[in-house]
Amino acid sequence: MSKSLTIGQVAAAIDVSAHTLRYYEQEGLLRAVGRTTAGHRLYSPADLDWLQFVMRLKATGMPIASIKAFSELRAQGDSTYGSRREMLTEHRDTVLVRIAELQANLAAIVDKIASYETAPRNATRHDDSFRPHQQEEDPSWIPESRQRTRTKTDTRKAGKS
Repeated sequence: MSKSLTIGQVAAAIDVSAHTLRYYEQEGLLRAVGRTTAGHRLYSPADLDWLQFVMRLKATGMPIASIKAFSELRAQGDSTYGSRREMLTEHRDTVLVRIAELQANLAAIVDKIASYETAPRNATRHDDSFRPHQQEEDPSWIPESRQRTRTKTDTRKAGKS
């Protein structure tokens, strides 16, 4: 038989407190956990696997309420595979959008670092905005309100020439 784990061992394995594990159990994120004759929780390796998956869902931004809904579907058995797959597909798509946003923001930061690395050669630049250089010549990145201001300014400058 597989070795049972104490609440402390599971808490250490998934890097949460014992209090958090009790909360997850109370909220229904976890099936009923086995107990010793003294009432101490004993987690199975399957419980640990499930909790590690719960932590992945949580780390990728799935709300506790959604994790609970997923857990409730899981408890209903194989007949809920389609619903669980659909929930995970939607969550995956949300995570992919967030990753794309983070990658775009990271690219802007990397570009800004590169501009600082060349700053001694380009000392006249004092722009600390977070937009990649390749976008500087393209006004589409400018918020609409700033485009109007820029257009008015450009129009005034053109009129004085």
